[in-house]
Amino acid sequence: MEDNMIKVEHVSRSFGEQTVLQDVSFQIHQGEFVGIIGTNGSGKTTLLRLISGVDTTGAGDIQIRGKKIAGYPRKVLAKFLAVLSQDALPPIGFTVREIIEMGRYPFQNWLGEEAVGGVQLVENIIDKLQLRELSERSVDDLSGGQRQRVALGKVMAQEPSILLLDEPTTFLDIGYQLQMMDYIRKWQEECQMTVVAVLHDLNLAAQYCTRLLVLHDGVIIADGSPQEVLTQKLVQQVYGTVPVILPHPSNGLPQILLQPGMSE
Repeated sequence: MEDNMIKVEHVSRSFGEQTVLQDVSFQIHQGEFVGIIGTNGSGKTTLLRLISGVDTTGAGDIQIRGKKIAGYPRKVLAKFLAVLSQDALPPIGFTVREIIEMGRYPFQNWLGEEAVGGVQLVENIIDKLQLRELSERSVDDLSGGQRQRVALGKVMAQEPSILLLDEPTTFLDIGYQLQMMDYIRKWQEECQMTVVAVLHDLNLAAQYCTRLLVLHDGVIIADGSPQEVLTQKLVQQVYGTVPVILPHPSNGLPQILLQPGMSE
């Protein structure tokens, strides 16, 4: 398998007269957990959509596992790349088990059949995410946190080697945020999966990502470890506020404390 899982070369994207991304280049290697951070409108979600193949670049190229993303049929791409967005599953009338089973679609033939193994995989995911008691319930009846766990189960069923996260914890309470990120990190470590996550919460990004890319006005202005990136100077430059940054007492990773009255 290619160590260089994602390669973004001189990518730009505009919508009408507005330039959202400008000459963005970076590489992500197998097994990395990379966070993309920046203010609203900085181009984070647009960049993730380009990497997923949902949208096309205006200029530049994106390669996934050594091949231009445009060269992959959607069903083939879905066999190794999955996306988990910020919206929990909408009420759609399916049960928890049926939603997770939908993750096996890329591996099914035109009759909806697949080789042996898919059924047991779904059962294992249901147990791993502690969804057994909810497995026959409709997702309409679940809380936002429970629905997001089911959505995670669906992408786990795809068995991806690349997982893209678009602010997956935005609408979740603190406990569910940590639970979701703990599930993802454990899965990532077990499978040496490559994870690229757009995250709004800088403290959450520091705790779970081993590398951070900072987008500002459509340009990458920083790329490094949380310790290298999350400095008072950079946070002030990007977010317009002067924070207090302290090492986490458990692991030493940077944690940001806001100072009221210190916004620019």
